[in-house]
Amino acid sequence: MRKIMIALLLFFSSMLPIKAVNAETNQQDHLLVVNVATNKMAYYEKGKLIKEFTVATGKSSTKTPLGKYTIVNKIKNRPYYKRHIPGGDPRNPLGDRWLGLDVNGTKGTTYAIHGTNNANAIGKWTTLGCIRMYNDDVHWLFDRVPVNTNVIVTNK
Repeated sequence: MRKIMIALLLFFSSMLPIKAVNAETNQQDHLLVVNVATNKMAYYEKGKLIKEFTVATGKSSTKTPLGKYTIVNKIKNRPYYKRHIPGGDPRNPLGDRWLGLDVNGTKGTTYAIHGTNNANAIGKWTTLGCIRMYNDDVHWLFDRVPVNTNVIVTNK
């Protein structure tokens, strides 16, 4: 009798809905949409618009690449290697938060959503392809989006 009860319990428990927890959950729960035509970025959580930001995107000669990308790293105080400026230095044009995007296999090393040391650039087409935010805004976002968050960059 005991074996029959265990078999029935196992049979019926297999019918219970179980939500798998994996990296896909992060991608579905969080989404960023960047419109390079308007220099606006929208943050969605579980399909609901949470906040919209004004950003800076690529200038005409170094446009921000359009497409669907993923945040692959999150770095505090990333150095600006091109000019040998350490992370956290007020001269660093990257600000102090970096959300690296895997654009065409760059693995988050070239393109990112990041802060800036020039708040006057926000809302304009001034970058080398990255998406710049006010530092307070990127701090807010950095604390909320996980690695594997999808980022859609569009011009519509």
